[in-house]
Amino acid sequence: MTCQTSAAINYHISPIIGYHRAPLSQKFGAPRQPNLVAMTSVIEMLAPYDTPAAFVGLEDFSHIWISWQFHHNYLYKDKLDKDKHSLNNKQQDKNDSNFRPQVRPPRLGGNQKIGVFASRSMYRPSALGLSVVKLERIEMVEGRVLLIINGADMIDGTPIIDIKPYVAYSDALPEAKSGFAPSAPHLLDVTITESAYEQFGQIIANQSADNAAEENAQNKQSSVKAVIDKIQKQLLRSDFVTIKALISQDPRPAYRRTETESSFVMRYKSVDVSFKLLETGELQIMNIVTV
Repeated sequence: MTCQTSAAINYHISPIIGYHRAPLSQKFGAPRQPNLVAMTSVIEMLAPYDTPAAFVGLEDFSHIWISWQFHHNYLYKDKLDKDKHSLNNKQQDKNDSNFRPQVRPPRLGGNQKIGVFASRSMYRPSALGLSVVKLERIEMVEGRVLLIINGADMIDGTPIIDIKPYVAYSDALPEAKSGFAPSAPHLLDVTITESAYEQFGQIIANQSADNAAEENAQNKQSSVKAVIDKIQKQLLRSDFVTIKALISQDPRPAYRRTETESSFVMRYKSVDVSFKLLETGELQIMNIVTV
C-alpha cells in the first residue's frame, strides 16, 4: 500500500511477516555484516505467513535473502512518530530532518565521512537492512514454520519484511568491486582469564540442571517457545566459540579502539561478557556473569 503525503514524497508500508529470535538482544556485539560469525538464530514467522505451504521448495536452497528493519534505530522511531503526526494532519515537511546524507563507517575508523548510499549504515531513509544467511533447516512446530538460520547480522526482535532464495548464478559476483571494504575486517586475538572460564562453566552447569528438572516436570513435546528459548537463553559449551568470534570482530566504537584497560560489556543470551583491550593488542574476556 502506498500512502502519498505530499506531491514529492511517497511511503510504502510493508507487512511484518516474522521476527528474528537470536542470542544477541543489544546492538553492541552484533556482527557488522552477515556471515562473519557462525551464530545460529531463528526466524519466527507470523500468521498468516507461517503456513507451511508458503515454504514448499525453499528447503532446496542453502542460503536465503532477508529484508528486515533496523528496529533499534532511534532515528527510525522518530521518523515513524513524525509520519503518523503528518498523516493525521495531512501535512508533510518537505525537508526530512532525520535524513543523514553522510555517515562515518567504523571500517574507515569512524572519522571519514562517505555518502549514506555508499554505506550499509543503519541510518538510512528506509531503515531497511538486507542480509544473505545460511538456511540450516525449516522446522514445523505446533503447525507453524520456524526458519533456523546461521550467520545473521540481526539482533533479537528484528522485524522481518521479506524472504527470498539466494541464487548463486546471479547473486554471486566474484568480479565485483567492494569500494572501501575490499576484504573481511581484521580480527583481533581474544583470550580469557581463568576465572571467567570457570564462571562460564558454572553457568552452563547450573542451567543444564535447571533445564533437566524442567523437562522432567513438563515431559511434553517441543513447542515454539521452547525452540526460541533454547536459541535466546540456553548457554552451551559451543557458545564459547561464538562469543570469542563476536568479540574478535572488535565491537567497540571506532573512536575508543585505542583505549586499554577500559571495560566493555556484550550481552549474549543470558550472560554479560566483560572484556578489555590489553597493552599487547589482545582483547581479553574478564568476566562472564548471569544477567
